[in-house]
Amino acid sequence: DALVPVVRGEMRVRIHCHRADDITTAIRLAKEFRLDYALEHATEGYKIADLLAREKVACTVGPLLLTPLKMEVWGLKQTTPGVLEKAGVPVCLTADGGWDTQWLPVYAGIIVRHGMSERGALEAITIRPARVMGVQDRVGSIEVGKDADFAVFNGNPLCNLTECLMTIIDGQVVSDKR
Repeated sequence: DALVPVVRGEMRVRIHCHRADDITTAIRLAKEFRLDYALEHATEGYKIADLLAREKVACTVGPLLLTPLKMEVWGLKQTTPGVLEKAGVPVCLTADGGWDTQWLPVYAGIIVRHGMSERGALEAITIRPARVMGVQDRVGSIEVGKDADFAVFNGNPLCNLTECLMTIIDGQVVSDKR
């Protein structure tokens, strides 16, 4: 019963895969069962960027700063998000756990350094994940009618020297360092 909404296309599947062969298998199975899906990690996505673009599949890449202890992540490259972006693949970033989300702006800065556009990097930690999760009507960008959650910085938010001056959640200032 738990998979009925998935098979009916009422629920998006997020497929955990790292290696190019696993990514290709995930795409084949998703097509066979007509699944609404996105890929999590896509570590070796750079090897098959054209296929990912052709299939129009969103890829959530990361984490980018880890020791590749298991075989599946030996192909980890910080250039992957930029390669995917240039191929036309929608890219999101993950810290791979709620405890590490503080590092997402750092990851975004790293991927700019390694070939992704600045706009693409910002979208990879804002609107694109919201789209993958199906909550883009509420969060992911600053628009009338959306949740008023955002931060104000004294410079480029992707630079590690930039300071967060103010944080607003649900329209309320929760931190103000001005």
